[in-house]
Amino acid sequence: MVRMHAQSLRYYERMGIVTPSRSQGRIRLYSQADINRVLQIQRLINDLGVNLAGADIIIRLNERIRRMEEEVEELRHQLQRFRDRRLPAPTEEQTP
Repeated sequence: MVRMHAQSLRYYERMGIVTPSRSQGRIRLYSQADINRVLQIQRLINDLGVNLAGADIIIRLNERIRRMEEEVEELRHQLQRFRDRRLPAPTEEQTP
């Protein structure tokens, strides 16, 4: 699927870049997230000339940014719910 040598995938696993689950027969089972991560690493290396360590850092930072953006959005929703409960609704005189 990713057109990569199995040895390279095992190296990625040792580095902690991908963490496949295992079947009962100890066969590596890669999730769609693992596959997407490997493809993203390949793009960073092949298209941008980033080395493997740099690609790993970029991916981890992107994941962290995404999680933080989700957290900020959730906090915005919580704040809006709090405002809706605490602040009175605007009257017709207050609306522009």
